[in-house]
Amino acid sequence: MKKIQIGIIGCGAMGKGLLYQASIHSEIQCVAISDLKIETCVNFLERLELPYKIVNSLAEMHQAVSENKIAATEKSELIPKCETIDAVVEASSSIIEGGNYAVSALENGKHLVLMNAEIDLLYGPYLVQLSREKNMIYTSIDGDQYGVIKHLIDDLQNWGFELVMAGNIKGYLDRYANPRMIIPEADKRNLDYKMCTSYTDGTKLNIEMALLANAYGMQTALPGMYGPPANHVSEVFDLFDFDHLWKDKIPVVDYVLGAKPDGGVFAVGYCDHPYQREMLKYYKMGNGPYYLLYRPYHLCHIEGMSTIVEAVRHQKILLQPIRGFQANVFAYAKRSLKAGTKLDGLGGFECYGMIENCADQKNHPGLPICLADDVILKRDVEKDEKINMADILIPKNRSDFALFKKAVKASANIKKGIF
Repeated sequence: MKKIQIGIIGCGAMGKGLLYQASIHSEIQCVAISDLKIETCVNFLERLELPYKIVNSLAEMHQAVSENKIAATEKSELIPKCETIDAVVEASSSIIEGGNYAVSALENGKHLVLMNAEIDLLYGPYLVQLSREKNMIYTSIDGDQYGVIKHLIDDLQNWGFELVMAGNIKGYLDRYANPRMIIPEADKRNLDYKMCTSYTDGTKLNIEMALLANAYGMQTALPGMYGPPANHVSEVFDLFDFDHLWKDKIPVVDYVLGAKPDGGVFAVGYCDHPYQREMLKYYKMGNGPYYLLYRPYHLCHIEGMSTIVEAVRHQKILLQPIRGFQANVFAYAKRSLKAGTKLDGLGGFECYGMIENCADQKNHPGLPICLADDVILKRDVEKDEKINMADILIPKNRSDFALFKKAVKASANIKKGIF
């Protein structure tokens, strides 16, 4: 059987992992990889002792692939156009360019697998629409928290439980972290400073949970979720009032802070059938009617290959926002900001992101954190105050704002059942 040929956009921490995993996988072959800095690709390709060729044109890329060499390039726009590629894996941290690459992949007849949670959230409903129009697969990737939580949800629902909560386990959170103070920790983990900041200030966590909300029709109980501190995830029954949170039978997203197991995820389901509760007690699952499933790890790139195989071989989607925009992650000020301040986006000095329900945004729509880069404030904003869309000068001719507008329209169509 011919191997699935993939192109990877982004050679950061996740891109490197995907390249390595593809190099040892029996069904997948990476034929092209890109990064803004070609030396990043080259250094890692040489570390893995993989044959490669630096390319700067589509013709050169095709020639490298024909020679069974990995095409390494700074020109990421070439990858979605490469004729031999079956699936594009977007693993960069770029929002503007990443969105353009994602759209280009689908328009050029490639399956699209996203390890870029930011564009997955910001443009997701439009990517659903476009993928259906082009008869291609668009999906989030397995291995990151939201993909792994999805499996727990599937288990609960397949067993006949009702979903109550999808949960994450966050080790540490500081809303006011910034790219300067994060340097020692980021260097230890070989992470980009802004990306590491977005992990620490909770923005990334909120994005991950919003992806699940948009896939399953979930909501958050309050902006940013509760996130109570815990010693172990099993304490959720003492920390959350599930009768109250689930009174309308709408499942919620949330997290626990500092709990064991590190790197784990969880989900809570409901079952009130007397026989089943009797058996679950026998199986050491507790008295019910709320039941906890958790997994003590998520392995990112290691688990990601299965998504690619399922998408290409079986046209199977792991996760996508089939419920439209139920939630988004909006910008809040990290410090008091003056009118005229230029915001610096995800993981920057100026703002952090918190998940909110989109149904609550009708009168004063918030500024999605994924659009909060290189935009100017029109008014003073106090520390921890929400930044609304009306508070910024909306830039002209920005592809991210244009794609988000398409995503909002697509979301409305999804909710109307138009596609």
